[in-house]
Amino acid sequence: MSSRPDLLERTRGGVGESILRIDGVPKTQGRFAYGSDLWAEGMLWGDTLRSTHPHALIRGIKIAEAVASPGVHAVLLADDVPGRRTCGLEFSDTPVLAWDRVRYVGEPVAIVAAETPELARRAAGRIQVDYEPLDAVLDMEAALAGDAPRIHDHGNVLRHVKVVHGDPDAGAEVWVEGYWETGMQDQAPLGPEAGLAIPGDDGGVDLYVSTQWLHVDRQQIAPCLGLDEDRVRITLAGVGGAFGAREDVHMQIHACMLALHTGRPVKMSYGREESFFGHVHRHPARMWIRTGATRDGLLVVWRERLVVDGGAYASSSSAVIGNASTFATGPYRVPNVLVEGTAVYTNNPPCGAMRGFGAVQACFAHEGQMDRLAAALEMDPVEVRLRNVLELGDAMPTGQVLRGSAPTRRILERIGALPAPDDPAPVHRDSVLRPGGANNVTRGEGLVRGVGVAFGFKNIGFSEGFDDSSEARIRLERGPTGPVAEVHTAACEVGQGLTTIVTQIARTELGVDEVVIAPIDTSIGSAGSTSASRQTYMTGGAVQLACRTVAEEVFRRATAAGMSLGDSPELAAGWIVVDGAPVIELAELLGEPVDETRVHHHRPTTPLGPDGQGEPHVQLAFGAERAVVEVDEELGLVRVVQIDAVQDVGKALNPRSIEGQIEGGTAQGLGLALMEELQIDEGRIRNPSFTDYLIPTILDMPTVTSELIEEPDPDSPYGVKGVGELPTLVSTPAIAAALRDATGRALNRVPVRPDDLVGLAGPVPAGDPPPSPDVPGPMAIPHYAKGGDDPG
Repeated sequence: MSSRPDLLERTRGGVGESILRIDGVPKTQGRFAYGSDLWAEGMLWGDTLRSTHPHALIRGIKIAEAVASPGVHAVLLADDVPGRRTCGLEFSDTPVLAWDRVRYVGEPVAIVAAETPELARRAAGRIQVDYEPLDAVLDMEAALAGDAPRIHDHGNVLRHVKVVHGDPDAGAEVWVEGYWETGMQDQAPLGPEAGLAIPGDDGGVDLYVSTQWLHVDRQQIAPCLGLDEDRVRITLAGVGGAFGAREDVHMQIHACMLALHTGRPVKMSYGREESFFGHVHRHPARMWIRTGATRDGLLVVWRERLVVDGGAYASSSSAVIGNASTFATGPYRVPNVLVEGTAVYTNNPPCGAMRGFGAVQACFAHEGQMDRLAAALEMDPVEVRLRNVLELGDAMPTGQVLRGSAPTRRILERIGALPAPDDPAPVHRDSVLRPGGANNVTRGEGLVRGVGVAFGFKNIGFSEGFDDSSEARIRLERGPTGPVAEVHTAACEVGQGLTTIVTQIARTELGVDEVVIAPIDTSIGSAGSTSASRQTYMTGGAVQLACRTVAEEVFRRATAAGMSLGDSPELAAGWIVVDGAPVIELAELLGEPVDETRVHHHRPTTPLGPDGQGEPHVQLAFGAERAVVEVDEELGLVRVVQIDAVQDVGKALNPRSIEGQIEGGTAQGLGLALMEELQIDEGRIRNPSFTDYLIPTILDMPTVTSELIEEPDPDSPYGVKGVGELPTLVSTPAIAAALRDATGRALNRVPVRPDDLVGLAGPVPAGDPPPSPDVPGPMAIPHYAKGGDDPG
């Protein structure tokens, strides 16, 4: 026992401190084990044969040569799937292995297990598939045509959302129109998909996998294996980034099938090229907008049609188009709205979750539209936003009233007041500080500088009536040097820093220095997906709730031992504290450990009604960025000089971690603005490598300054708001706005290419015109009402 301190020091490393990440040192030293590092005695390797056609019938598959190949233990087809042959996040429409037809290039057709990765690859290459090519639908607008080939029996429309608010036919004094388009972006996680399946003695399977949601994986895996869920045990393997790419199953079912068939552990680990084929991507989008306002800049009416390309299977497209449609008008008051959003099937690669989840595409369009309105009114872009910004008590087009906290005006006023960075003469700079860096062959004579601002908002947590929850278990016991708290959740740490945050929460609530994170697995209840910026809110709330229940038991034990604790005892530095004074060491009350499990729910949301009315979102967070760019107009090269971010964070539990999220999210938004796009040609990804698919490097990233606005949300734990997605939303339109300011070009599509900055071609792709002034409303499109069952 230690002596009673005269002056109690509060526990360090708690909520509000910028502590180092608990996984930071092993990751930077190369000692952290990722999914691709998994190994087991007697392990086989799995490989996948994928379709080479965007749309084709399968007339036959010959596997004899593959089966006879050296070292091969299994070659499995769709008929070998033990249970249900389809899976999916929202609709079970995705084949585990294609059987009658393939619907995109890269669709899995067969899987192989062999003694080495090379033997597995060679065997897969010896499988012969007899395809009968079919007409492919490769354009999102073409998918809506009445004579388009049907990709699925129920048609090519996955979901149509209509939001009607006020009188969409209202008149206005000033009208602006816009057509906006975003390309297909890849999440580009540095760690490719990987996992290890080990057959169990009970006929079940243990799966170690890089994923974002253990329990929804199990819900899809178990029926396909013909097993009860309790015989599918999943543990999180080290994840080298996710950003939405890990939400859908990739190799999970395949590895489990091979392991159960061979009775041996089977590892599958994608290479970089296969990773591009093996996960979903960000939806390309097209948006047509007509906006009306008064001459003094007040928005009156907003009419918009938006279409997103979901690719061959549903994934999370239904939720993505819901988000895009509800955020279409931006964080602004608009009394009269008509938005029609549609997610379509095509024979392109499937699209699903990616950081920002529909709000990225919407933000690029609504911010470009607000800049056009400002230009038409000859008004400062920040000022026109301030005149229309949503504030507490205002209603969104869905009818949802803004509540909780919304420091919208503070954010805009601050971003508008930031001083401009220095502008040194180009000829006096180091060459790497010119657009294009070493690729710039000039002395910087033709540089122009531009400044752009973007403002956006994003939902936190799952929406539209989903019962979002997270479970956490806290065990408090004696340790060799003092009390130890163990935190057990199924919340996936994918690199965002969640395990550090829950450690801080446990230290704060229980007043202990030592916190241990238990393996992240399915032996505890679901924590939901690591997506939607929700884990700090949801799992942080569950950990807080479980810790407080543990504390109540500790206080009960102290009272039962005759201690007088008053009305508000606390735990701090390993002691029970009453009125600021330590009264008893915590360890004395832990002869038996205290173990509590609790589930945290947020307040309910509602589905969208037929006209898009409801309260679909539980919490909204706001953010703005200002971008300063330089453009070499002769070469079409761009340098982003500086990004300034002002973000609504509710309560900053770890300010340094938030700054890291802002910088990382900004990097992905910069990628979408300037360089990142999957090139799809006849349904085929033409650039599935980091040689040809470009992502920002340290040389592309500017200085990023971050200001955190803390206005705690009264309905969330500690007042927190999720922070990971907002920077990606606003950085893309801010950079695009700065490029327009520098060049005077419309630049209505991202990524902006060098040709867009120097060429003579117009900014609107042929065949995709903006709405005509005499056709002010969105076009009529087919309607598919999402139900609770599979669309098929």
